[in-house]
Amino acid sequence: MIYTVTFNPSLDYIVSVDNFELGMTNRTGSELILPGGKGINTSIVLKNLGIESTALGFVAGFTGREICRRVKDYGVIGNFIQIENGLSRINVKVKNIDGTEINGAGPEITLDKTNELYMLLDRMIDGDMLILAGSIPTSMSDHTYEDILERISDKKIDIVVDATSNLLLNVLKYKPFLIKPNHHELGEIFNVTIKSREEVVKYAKELHDQGAQNVIVSMGGQGAVIVAKDGSIYAADAPRGELKNSVGSGDSMVAGFVAGYLISKDYLEAFRMGVAAGSASAFSENLATEAEVKDVYKKVEINKVVNM
Repeated sequence: MIYTVTFNPSLDYIVSVDNFELGMTNRTGSELILPGGKGINTSIVLKNLGIESTALGFVAGFTGREICRRVKDYGVIGNFIQIENGLSRINVKVKNIDGTEINGAGPEITLDKTNELYMLLDRMIDGDMLILAGSIPTSMSDHTYEDILERISDKKIDIVVDATSNLLLNVLKYKPFLIKPNHHELGEIFNVTIKSREEVVKYAKELHDQGAQNVIVSMGGQGAVIVAKDGSIYAADAPRGELKNSVGSGDSMVAGFVAGYLISKDYLEAFRMGVAAGSASAFSENLATEAEVKDVYKKVEINKVVNM
């Protein structure tokens, strides 16, 4: 079984506002409400691609109940831990104003609730996959990712980590199956500004050398790069299409890679599926369907990069 963990799920309220005026009453041109959070997004796209997973995380209040309902409507198995106080957050995303977002804080996660999550994860068995995605609430320890991987380190579980900074760096010693920073996050890790594909390759290789088996770096409109488990490096240009919604495209790339690898056991095929799924979600008003991924898949071109 695949398990995804979203530590701070949300309801994403995605709107467009024509002729936005600061300090004035503005009205939406379109509205869309989705269950949000990187792990949840990954579970939904996996389901769309025919791969079952269980979504774990914390929810609170009426917004938490709505998150659970909407996740179920997507056909995803949810096993969320209920928080008695506070509310799951609502994130407002204004999609036509330079990707403007206002993200809520979410409920406080107490130590006993954190331990409930740990006990759920203790039930995993050899052959399972765990996807840890996104930031953690300020009420939780900065070592949460590391603590989880230490608890399950005696099991043969493939680990996927889609996080930034120390959350990511601290788990490389556990040799995660896949990590997926974008090029901005990659630059933040090494305190540099990355402007070229060559620089992406250089720093992705450093993360690979530190323990990550497969490193994918998404570069938005410039495509993506992978340093695969065997050390081979490939790059993909971004497929052509109309950008409609960038929310969840990175999470879709993770789902596509995982689905592609489970089906083919081939890293290059998995990378192609990842690029296709990420792009298909960017070209859609919602997270990509299987048909949309298959359509974009035909447009993905992969090139081998000479090892630098």
